Amino acid sequence: MAAGAPHGAGGQAGNPGGLRATLSGLTTRGRSFLAAGAAAAVCAYVLGQGQLLRVGLLLVVLPLICVVALHRTRQQVTAGRRLTPPRVPAGGEARVQLRLENVSRMPTGLLMLQDRVPYVLGPRPRFVLDRVEPGGRREVSYRVRSDLRGRYPLGPLQLRLTDPFGMVELTRSFSAYDTLTVVPLTQPLPPVRLTGEAGGHGDGTRRSLALAGDDDVIPRTYRRGDDLRRVHWRSTARYGELMVRREEQPQRSKATVLLDTRYLAYEGAGPDSAFEWAVSAAASTLLHVLEQGFAARLLTDTGDAVPGAGSFAGGSSAGGPESAEAAGLMMDTLAVVGHSEGNGLGRAYDALRGAAASASPGGDGLLVAFFGGLDDEQGEMAARMRQRSAAAIAFVLDPALWAGAPSRVEERLRGLRDAGWTALAVPPGAAFAEQWRQAGNVPVGPRNPGGTA
Repeated sequence: MAAGAPHGAGGQAGNPGGLRATLSGLTTRGRSFLAAGAAAAVCAYVLGQGQLLRVGLLLVVLPLICVVALHRTRQQVTAGRRLTPPRVPAGGEARVQLRLENVSRMPTGLLMLQDRVPYVLGPRPRFVLDRVEPGGRREVSYRVRSDLRGRYPLGPLQLRLTDPFGMVELTRSFSAYDTLTVVPLTQPLPPVRLTGEAGGHGDGTRRSLALAGDDDVIPRTYRRGDDLRRVHWRSTARYGELMVRREEQPQRSKATVLLDTRYLAYEGAGPDSAFEWAVSAAASTLLHVLEQGFAARLLTDTGDAVPGAGSFAGGSSAGGPESAEAAGLMMDTLAVVGHSEGNGLGRAYDALRGAAASASPGGDGLLVAFFGGLDDEQGEMAARMRQRSAAAIAFVLDPALWAGAPSRVEERLRGLRDAGWTALAVPPGAAFAEQWRQAGNVPVGPRNPGGTA
């Protein structure tokens, strides 16, 4: 970043490679002057015309002086970039502000500023600055927009310098760049009461520990700052160290969002494809449960979990800083998630089974899954994923249904419902908010207690 600049990425232009590299920047006009000067000098020598020799020398020396002058100005221009905001939803716009500062004692000539951007964000922005006085600053801005999620580098910034006579044109690149993250487009979801749901901090809050008396107390080691009135002397005598009674702790509700990313489970590509619908719906679900105070995580068919295996993010308070950080982490993951090469849901099943084994007696919370095409084997495995979740919702995006061909999706739905899932088939172009509302009204089938391990 440029010294003293409050902007984001920036810096000084890199060394163009010496005087020889500057000579290579001679424009057509500069090369023409050199050629004309050399020709005049040769003619003056042949014809013995001293005046013509002076003209030839002038034509040769002028572009060379411009080369030296422009070469000496390197490292005298700094630039900065500010990206606002650095994370936008698909279809949203971000503003990029560029600032150029002349830190030399000489005014600049004509400058052309160009920022490198991926083609998906639009054409490369170019700006022409007529003259920047010593110590002067210029600010320009442009907007970028993408309908496709992903992470896109902005930069490095390129500066094209020219001398006042247009003899030399020198391109310099700045080293710093920014990254624009385009996250999936999300929809606000209506609040619905899901079977088995316990509010994160509301009336459905459960207690993990009950202090019914000395025989029911579960003590822990004393920590600095604990109230001495909570010291449990019987446990202290038993363990030989100071032990205190644990405080009553609320059992926070958990939510796992499972995204099936198998390449074989979807057909088509682009913003209107089934896979992009599933990614957008998963993002909407994660934001919704975090706003409701749940501790959430994102799981894919590869077994990879965000924030990590066996851990959940957020849940301290709806809309709090922890939830915002968790949402940003999972949105960044969904911004770049792609198809996996796996053929099955085995790794996701193992991850859920491991979480269920370490879950509290109340279960592993809410499970929301977005499945692509399911064959007989994967349909049975998806049904077994129900396990000990308090509630499980499945949205099935069958490729045949999206292609308008005969589909066996109803058979898959029956298998999931028999295992205790709330299962819905997603037709092409369906609004996820309406699908979510329907999920709260669909009757749940008979549950297989505990699932199949």
